[in-house]
Amino acid sequence: MQIATLILGAGAAGMMCAAHAGPGTVVIDHARNPGEKIRISGGGRCNFTNLGVDPACFVGRNPHFHKSALSRYTQWDFLDLVQKHGIPWHEKTLGQLFCDTSARDIIAMLRAEMAGAELWLSTALRDLRRTDAGFAARVEKDGQAIDLGCRNLVIATGGKSIPKMGATGLAYDIARQFDHPVTEVRPGLVPFTFPEGRFSALAGVATPSRVTAGGTSFDEALLFTHRGLSGPAMLQASSYWRESESLEIDLLPGQPLAQLLRDARQQSGKRALTTELARHLPARLVDYLGQTLDLKGNLADLSDARIDALAEALHHWHQRPSGTEGHRTAEVTLGGIDTSSLSSKTMMSNRIPGLYFIGEAVDVTGWLGGYNFQWAWSSGWAAGQAISEDQRISP
Repeated sequence: MQIATLILGAGAAGMMCAAHAGPGTVVIDHARNPGEKIRISGGGRCNFTNLGVDPACFVGRNPHFHKSALSRYTQWDFLDLVQKHGIPWHEKTLGQLFCDTSARDIIAMLRAEMAGAELWLSTALRDLRRTDAGFAARVEKDGQAIDLGCRNLVIATGGKSIPKMGATGLAYDIARQFDHPVTEVRPGLVPFTFPEGRFSALAGVATPSRVTAGGTSFDEALLFTHRGLSGPAMLQASSYWRESESLEIDLLPGQPLAQLLRDARQQSGKRALTTELARHLPARLVDYLGQTLDLKGNLADLSDARIDALAEALHHWHQRPSGTEGHRTAEVTLGGIDTSSLSSKTMMSNRIPGLYFIGEAVDVTGWLGGYNFQWAWSSGWAAGQAISEDQRISP
């Protein structure tokens, strides 16, 4: 069976590409339903983009590669599409946009947009190779082997995050098969783990924080868990953290603790230090900190030097994780297809004409908060547009 374009992966990037790739497009996925990561995202309401999308909010070996696609298909373009389909949405903190009702609305929208393409679900890729005319693939659908020939092949199979949903390293295997470099792959936007029991007494406690890793800081909530540290601030920092490094945590971001304690000492000297700290931090956290910091006595007992030392300790609380929870709970995969081998305009291989890599499989990873979906939309659009334009030009 000869087709124009074969897209591997019916996720966000794959479906977006199919919506723009033109006639003769077939999308295959081994899952029973398309867009499964869309469905579960944002607590079932899909944080589909962010009003503040900016190239600086993405991580990758080449800090400029993603600029082209993001500037040509922006968050505003996708929002226009959402509104065109009458999907109600709302903005949460930090520019995050969510569906009012269900993430399934986004999946239905994409299905409608790719109506000209065929979608084959529960379909497994059995073989893939190059031919003089492009590519040949053997797939298994409904227990039958089907041979497909295509001019364009788009790899949109994502990364390794959340393997229980079927995530694999297929994109990297295909890249290596065609001699494309793959950068180091590791989990991103993932909770940190610590030696057993480190924070078990604090499990469930959340507090505002500023977390710094790899020279980049995030001001968001920190959540203590039985296994370690989570919450938006920690997930963000995980994309910049490397093994054996410490995290720097400001437990009172934006609060001049030293001055606050001096003022409280003057006004309420008989108040216990722990009582005063509990006005600014969760009481359970204050109790925990008392195990390693000297928090005994009243405010009147504090010297300026002791106040300064305490403020330093709480504004620069260093913790060294033993690791992360890994791909099992990671929201994204860091690293992937080396962008040095791709066109930033079309997402096509610089080495093999007609071969495209898009979405999470590529070494471009966004911040938490809708950035990675926007990369899926933008990169999928860029590849789809390039394929469609090529088909119009070529006989």
